[in-house]
Amino acid sequence: MEFFSSAWWSALLAIVLIDLVLAGDNAIMIALAARSLPPALQRRAIAWGTVGAIVVRSLMTVGVVWLLRLPGLLLLGGAALLWIAWRLLADNRAHAPGAPAAATFWGAMRTIVVADALMGVDNVLGVAGAASGSFELVLIGLLVSVPIVVFGSTLVLKLVERFPLIIQAGGAVLAFTAANMIVGEPLLQPVFGGAGAGPMAARWGAHALAVAGVLGAGWWHQRRHRLA
Repeated sequence: MEFFSSAWWSALLAIVLIDLVLAGDNAIMIALAARSLPPALQRRAIAWGTVGAIVVRSLMTVGVVWLLRLPGLLLLGGAALLWIAWRLLADNRAHAPGAPAAATFWGAMRTIVVADALMGVDNVLGVAGAASGSFELVLIGLLVSVPIVVFGSTLVLKLVERFPLIIQAGGAVLAFTAANMIVGEPLLQPVFGGAGAGPMAARWGAHALAVAGVLGAGWWHQRRHRLA
């Protein structure tokens, strides 16, 4: 594919659109991961966590052909994302005054990078297909869309400070995304595949169970913490 040809621009536009369409839940995840940090560290955690996420996402895209050969990848990623969603809800409390800021900062960065990698599997597959093997296009698309994700994360963070219920909504979004990954696992197609009423009910049941389970577990953990 020649640089700046019509095909090149079309592929770049497709990559940016894919990144932006799938960026909403990532912005929520980044904001939730950084919300407990002191204000002075929030922007740094978002910025450096996003840089790490770009590196990991780029490496994942390069290895997408290999990733596609791994059975159970979406299932494991979805399960891990459910745990991350629960942890973000369970940690919905102020940090102890004596908690070291550096540990909290690196913890937020680690959560951002790992969760973005797990949530980015569908993004990676779509981008790799649109790029037609052009790694330069993948990088340019990420550089265009990531600043928008960072801005969105900062906006969500400000809204979370004013409306704490957004934290529960964000946890529900992450749980729904995890259910999407699990339902899309090829190994589970005998259960969730096809267009019949049974598979459709199973898919919606999986989404409902994931969202209710994460929200319920997060509420129970916080309640137990308050009573302790």
